[in-house]
Amino acid sequence: MIIVPVKEGENIERALKKFKRKFEKTGAVREMRARKNFEKPSVLKRMARMKAIYVQQLRLKEEQ
Repeated sequence: MIIVPVKEGENIERALKKFKRKFEKTGAVREMRARKNFEKPSVLKRMARMKAIYVQQLRLKEEQ
């Protein structure tokens, strides 16, 4: 459970902003979306490999 202490006289908008930031850090929405559609482990490995290749190519271009 996320607890956001609100100091006396603190703006409610600021408290909401703190709550949203804490909620985002927990990764609940990201995990929910990942669980919504099952992906085979082989597909996940392939995607990770493709991302690594892409990043490596970007770094090589950056060095030149």
